[in-house]
Amino acid sequence: MEGVLPWSARHFARAIVMPNLVPPVVTGAQAAAYRDRIMAALPEGATFDPLMTLYLTEATDPDDVAHAFASGLVKAVKLYPAGATTNSASGVSNFDNVRSVLERMAEIGLPLCVHGEVTRGEIDIFDREAVFIEEVLDPIRRATPGLRVVMEHITTAEAAAYASEGGDDLGATITVQHLMLERNDMLVGGIRPHYYCLPILKRRRHREALVKAATGGDQRFFLGTDSAPHATHTKENACGCAGCFTAPVALSCLAEVFEEAGALDKLAAFTSVNGPLFYGLPVNVETITLEKGAALDWPRQIETGAGPVTVFDAGRPLHWHVRDNGADE
Repeated sequence: MEGVLPWSARHFARAIVMPNLVPPVVTGAQAAAYRDRIMAALPEGATFDPLMTLYLTEATDPDDVAHAFASGLVKAVKLYPAGATTNSASGVSNFDNVRSVLERMAEIGLPLCVHGEVTRGEIDIFDREAVFIEEVLDPIRRATPGLRVVMEHITTAEAAAYASEGGDDLGATITVQHLMLERNDMLVGGIRPHYYCLPILKRRRHREALVKAATGGDQRFFLGTDSAPHATHTKENACGCAGCFTAPVALSCLAEVFEEAGALDKLAAFTSVNGPLFYGLPVNVETITLEKGAALDWPRQIETGAGPVTVFDAGRPLHWHVRDNGADE
């Protein structure tokens, strides 16, 4: 955390902080302690507001959730189906067991963030998101009117279509890697472990649908980088970890995508406006500027106490530079 946090705080004034630590962040007290650790690790002079979340388990206390939200500490609760992604073993297996928590969240307006994949072994990994929408997400929303839901890091045309028709209480985030890459980039010509993430990269038609959703001006869609740092040796491994560390280059990558789509005028809303609107937060007053120039030279690895972390490589030159107070980054 100490090694990678400065790179998130450099370009992002706040972020939804995921709770899938070991052990997971399941109570308001644990979220407060985690927030304190984040603030203590910030470089001097950095401005960064960690927006805390709680990890939903089948033992989650609805009263604790409501108190953490009322205090202003917690901005969302995260649903991980058990076994879906990194450190998700404590996630939900029986969704009936969390119904009382979801109903309380709907009453108080606390958003539910979902990692949208089923985990049954017979379901192909490339189909898990679409099956989750049909079997889990849609039934939850129908059974819990008013529940505000964020479909996090969507990866398929089906998810984009569902989000676009979901009404005002449904939003969806899209990552940098899913806007730039498809599964061929990860698998053709040799396996590229630094492109391996969950949900996994999909076919080209899905990436094209995500780009259309992100650049189309629909405020239901907004940025969720899902920037996930893992030490390089744990990625380049016989059983490598899932996640792309995109924070240092995320805005430069997004500018390339939006420019190609002829939608640079929609970039600020996607990165900086739509998300706050959904979460009921004020839009940040401070600004940064992106300027096109020579190919960007970014650090390929970040040194951390856990070892070097490899920075996401889009596989092509990036020409958009972030300028903050006149400094080129």
